[in-house]
Amino acid sequence: MKVLYVSSEALPYMASGGLGDVAGSLPQALRKRLIGCRVVMPLYDTIKQELKDTITFITSISVPVAWRRQYCGIFQAKHKGVIYYFIDNQYYFKRDTIYGHFDDAERFTFFSRAVLEILPYIDFKPDIIHCNDWQSALTPVFYTTMYAKDPWYQGIKTVFTIHNIQYQGTYGMDLIGDVVGLKDEDAHILEYDGDVNFMKGAIECADMVSTVSPSYANEILDPWYSHGLDTILRQRQWKLCGILNGIDVENYNPETDQFIFDNFDVDHYVGGKKYNKKNLQEQMGLPVRADVPLIGIVSRLVSHKGLDLIKGIFDEFLSTTDVQVAILGSGDWQYENYFNELKARYPSKIAARIGFVPELARQIYAGADLFLMPSKSEPCGLSQMVALRYGTIPIVRETGGLHDSITDSGDGKGNGFTFKTYNAHDMLDAIKRGIEAYYNKDHWNELIVRAMECDNSWGKSANEYIKMYRNLLK
Repeated sequence: MKVLYVSSEALPYMASGGLGDVAGSLPQALRKRLIGCRVVMPLYDTIKQELKDTITFITSISVPVAWRRQYCGIFQAKHKGVIYYFIDNQYYFKRDTIYGHFDDAERFTFFSRAVLEILPYIDFKPDIIHCNDWQSALTPVFYTTMYAKDPWYQGIKTVFTIHNIQYQGTYGMDLIGDVVGLKDEDAHILEYDGDVNFMKGAIECADMVSTVSPSYANEILDPWYSHGLDTILRQRQWKLCGILNGIDVENYNPETDQFIFDNFDVDHYVGGKKYNKKNLQEQMGLPVRADVPLIGIVSRLVSHKGLDLIKGIFDEFLSTTDVQVAILGSGDWQYENYFNELKARYPSKIAARIGFVPELARQIYAGADLFLMPSKSEPCGLSQMVALRYGTIPIVRETGGLHDSITDSGDGKGNGFTFKTYNAHDMLDAIKRGIEAYYNKDHWNELIVRAMECDNSWGKSANEYIKMYRNLLK
């Protein structure tokens, strides 16, 4: 089986979020299971020079973009056994940032079309083309409308994965002729609610649509989560499924992590957790206390991450509870200011670092006792899985991937603490139950072991994707 994994970003070459992590990890896991998986992505100017030096030129072609043709260089590199192809066009991709430009629609229309155009030149005809998010959503559309009947292309199946339905690639209808280049009779494929909607087109045309967790696949059928796409998703529900993401367990490994203060494993975690907590407290300017529960938060500071719930009750919580909180993140100024103000009022209880420091994030995962993720929505979430790996117990709202990866330990079998409704006092109740468990050391130690033994590796996810691919090819 041959799979071409199409992504606008992929580690180690470029990543701005979870998509880059997935595109860097899943293809490796598939290859280990004897699936011939290769990746294609844009050749961004901001790729690090040492990685650029490993990329070699294959050939160049021209790619149609509506009524014009654009240069397309085809490059190749190999990383950890996976072949990466790079689509080069300096006008489109020689930018300081990878997203957020006035012509993103044209840039990623070109990319989506180029994915299909390069196939005869790379000696790789895939059985499956697996596209991700709106930036490659037009590839299934172009395949269905322009390539599927071509004898060379016949028989290819397309998969489209929604990592975050909030970002759909929505533009004015004038793009149909001037940028996308669809015939008038095919314009309805992209039209949705009076606009061009790239993601809607992929949902229409792909043979299978997946999301990054089973719960998220159900949630996006509800208008509260769907950002307007619930109607088309319900119509196409027969081809919708959810597969929970994994994490790179070699990268996130407390036994070998060079960024944490002391390495440890599930058989020798007591001393390691204690030492990491002590050094994290020193690093964040908190009093060094082994007897107080330390809650970690590593998050973008935006409302849908549940920050409004925290803002609603944290003042009261900190004033009445013997606890410490270590926060790392950046985002909306109102939340950045709020945490800085809390830090000034409760200097012995709360420490906030505004910004993102990858090393400090690892140290919070390893040194905190509890990890708070009260998200309003969370398609998958990786932080809760990383926290488990480091023996830090998640407190989460039951949504998306949080619901699928964390179960409440009230039954003596779970791996964290959960709450269901999006309510500040329900969150507070889950936090208090976590703190209560912290002081019951026998139960707490059992909980840490259960957490660290959870298997959130990409192997499980890869097996589910392989099942989906095989069902498609049948």
